[in-house]
Amino acid sequence: MVLRSRGADRDGSFSGNRVERAIIDIGSNTVRLVIYGGSPRAPVTVFNEKVAARLGREIAQTGRLADEAVDMAMRGLRRFALLLRQLKIDKVDVVATAASRDAANGPEFLAQVRALGFEPRLLAGEDEARISAMGVIGAFPDAKGVVADLGGGSLELIQIGEQKPEIGISLPLGTLRLPDHRGADGSDTIANLVKMMRDAPESLEGEGTLYLVGGTWRAMAVVAMGARRYPVSDPHGFELPAQDVIQLTKQLSKLSPEDIRRNPRITTMRASYLPDAGLLLQALLQRVRPQRVVFSSWGLREGILYDELEDYVRAQDPLLSGVAEFAQLRGTPPMMATRVAAWTVGALQEGSQGSERLRLAATMLALASMQIEPNLRTELAVDWALQKRWLDVSAAGRAMMAAALAANKNETDLPDALRQLASEEQLEEAICWGLAIRLCRRLGGRSSTLFNVSSLGIEAGALVLSIDERFSDLYGLPNERDLALLANRLKLKPEMRLIPSSGDAAEDL
Repeated sequence: MVLRSRGADRDGSFSGNRVERAIIDIGSNTVRLVIYGGSPRAPVTVFNEKVAARLGREIAQTGRLADEAVDMAMRGLRRFALLLRQLKIDKVDVVATAASRDAANGPEFLAQVRALGFEPRLLAGEDEARISAMGVIGAFPDAKGVVADLGGGSLELIQIGEQKPEIGISLPLGTLRLPDHRGADGSDTIANLVKMMRDAPESLEGEGTLYLVGGTWRAMAVVAMGARRYPVSDPHGFELPAQDVIQLTKQLSKLSPEDIRRNPRITTMRASYLPDAGLLLQALLQRVRPQRVVFSSWGLREGILYDELEDYVRAQDPLLSGVAEFAQLRGTPPMMATRVAAWTVGALQEGSQGSERLRLAATMLALASMQIEPNLRTELAVDWALQKRWLDVSAAGRAMMAAALAANKNETDLPDALRQLASEEQLEEAICWGLAIRLCRRLGGRSSTLFNVSSLGIEAGALVLSIDERFSDLYGLPNERDLALLANRLKLKPEMRLIPSSGDAAEDL
């Protein structure tokens, strides 16, 4: 493939995001184009369009891709080809999965795709499972357990651990094929599905985590999130104990698609699949026996991206990579945020509830939020923390970042939604992070000299702000209030201390 073009970047097509590449995923349900930008370690979707061609809808009956489905898919693919040429994006991966590999006329269809100038890669079931697992590993670096990727034509199951996938299996249990396994009732259907899983490796059984990949699983998560009034809208990373999932699937199996469709976030297609998918998940839980279930929005497409990264890029922290790219586009160089985080570390007390990576991420977002109009700043910044798709961060971590961003604006009366996700101790620490960031940025106005002529620390029951005597005028009334706010929150006395100059020639502010 030709190395990507920067044409879309130069033209401002994607608001500053580096356009890295595109992926076309030819699945049994949908044909989808996704264009990615941002950090290679934490890519963001800058364009996402699908055609619900349902290529695999007649394979069980006829063994072929339906003519109308092929026509619809090709219409979408012609549009995708034109868009990619207009955007000058040359690095394009095209992958085809179950429908294309199982249908008698799959080779004929892929020949039409090649005629458009694409180079489609037909994935074997085991390859599809492995790449989906790589996507989960990319999103959850410490992932251990089983990945279940549910598509329209197949269900891929694969064990993961130690940042690598094991041998996987592909089963003909996609959403389009599940109706063929219905029994006299729900229990009979589950028994039929369990039998279909008899060839799955015994290594899939265990007490770890089951990672669910695929749009139908995510729709199931949306239903669960709505029932719990969960304050985060993105299903990625949403987790439930296995017992709660069983109750959820039992509820779904009793609902009609029309009932499910009343949720405005569930499409008609997904609503029609969810009752059968609920029974499939019950069978899967019997087979795998996990302790918890985690829903992942990263799967096959993101697995392709992660699989091709150099080892040193894979080793990067996905949360910090994504936040750094996001913040830099909003006027916050990562080095500036790192220096602020280092300066404010002196305000940390023993028994920290959060991690340094989380505090650094919160610092980057807090500084970036200062580019927002003041009347919009807190609400939008909190939404960044809670609703944006960050990788490898827990719900409690999101709430802590949100609390820090609110406190950066001196808004410490937190919304109840944050208390649903994190403990009071965690939120209190995050508030102190935000107040420390506020003190730092207002004291020096983002001047790099501040870090050379001042420091913050805790000594004998006091929060001490030390300033080089030559820069004593830095300490104004607003900073006095900011120091007192932070000290009071830490249950310490505020103290400003002038220190003799070190003799180094510090530049003027």
